[in-house]
Amino acid sequence: MKKELKTRKIADGVEILDRRYIRNDSEMKKMVDEEFEKLQIGQQIYDLRKEANLTQDELADMVGTTGSVISRLESAEYDGHSLKMLERIAVSLGKKVVISIVDRKENRLSRS
Repeated sequence: MKKELKTRKIADGVEILDRRYIRNDSEMKKMVDEEFEKLQIGQQIYDLRKEANLTQDELADMVGTTGSVISRLESAEYDGHSLKMLERIAVSLGKKVVISIVDRKENRLSRS
């Protein structure tokens, strides 16, 4: 009788990318981790704004800036986030900023 080997089908896009492009390349892993950090900040701003049912211009008015600044802050490619601006956004939305310093060796890609 022929024994069939079962292979686990990968459905997680992050795991696929990790296996194909990152796994053994420490420079690529470092770059991906840095980009992921920027993405998280922009995504949080976007999610908070949407949760409050605000447009970028409406949030900008509340914060005292322009819609284009909010657009930039929500971009995954933007890397100029300042604590002062994040606090202004948080206060405008009735939130607060919480900072946590964690070990860089932690696998951030597996977080949701």
